[in-house]
Amino acid sequence: MNYIQQGFTGKNEWYHWVLTIILVFVGWQIIGVVPLIISAAVYSENITEFLNAAADNFMTLGMNKNLFLFLMLIMFAVGLFFLIIAIKYIHKRTVTSIVTSRKNIDWKRFWFGFLSWGTIVVLLSIIGVLLAPENYTYNFNAKPFFILVAISIIFIPLQTSLEELLFRGYFMQGIGVLAKNKWAPLIITSVCFGLLHGANPEVQKLGSITMVFYIGTGFFYGITTLMDEGTELALGLHASNNMFAAFLITTDWTVFQTDALFIDTSEPSLTWEMFLPVFVLYPLILLLFAKKYGWKNWLEKLTGKVVKPLNFEEIIAD
Repeated sequence: MNYIQQGFTGKNEWYHWVLTIILVFVGWQIIGVVPLIISAAVYSENITEFLNAAADNFMTLGMNKNLFLFLMLIMFAVGLFFLIIAIKYIHKRTVTSIVTSRKNIDWKRFWFGFLSWGTIVVLLSIIGVLLAPENYTYNFNAKPFFILVAISIIFIPLQTSLEELLFRGYFMQGIGVLAKNKWAPLIITSVCFGLLHGANPEVQKLGSITMVFYIGTGFFYGITTLMDEGTELALGLHASNNMFAAFLITTDWTVFQTDALFIDTSEPSLTWEMFLPVFVLYPLILLLFAKKYGWKNWLEKLTGKVVKPLNFEEIIAD
């Protein structure tokens, strides 16, 4: 049984999918937001300041950066918890079934994806600082930095795991079952993943052209998942990207405003760094994975049909 075919397992009537989506939304966007709202209320001097800050996701309240990051990540942790509950008790499926087609989660794949992209992010960050040192301010402050590292290591993988298991897992399998092909879930989940990031400050500062990066990243993770018949590599890639982004370089206009090692003080502008991953690095990483894991039949893996597998009774009948 391939990865998308696992969407046929367990309880998978339309109302099971609707209930799961509602439950995850409530956990992620309602219950998970409560700690942030309470903290924002404490930091606000009056209701007017609170409401004005709410329009900017409370980023303008001057809240401690590590506290704010923690509260933002808690939302995703709660959403992930509710997704796991829904998979186990609404769909009556194993959580492993939305992670991989393999019998067990291949953690070696996760770590290979994590280290592959992490190495690239670190190297590009070093090159950026060396090429234009005037654009960066060294910002190391031991206590907040190591608190940031701890928060990043513990909670950022929960944030990225929710996004991966929701988009490249649950939605990709569900849309594949509905569309009965692989190209529709690849396109739909990749575009929706990009649009999810449309409210990020980077998009507001640099314009809608930045959606090329987010949608391109969605396709990168989606292709990786379909070719590898599981999300382990994508989980590692995504966790690595966000984790290093949190504590290496920050700005005052990106979604991650942290006590990172360096602050980028340059004016927001579209540069080669925005398009290098999508058009150069992602294809190279895919080729690396293909060579290491022996990926073949790309057209079939990415666009082929999705058919319901024979169950035990049908096999006996044949």
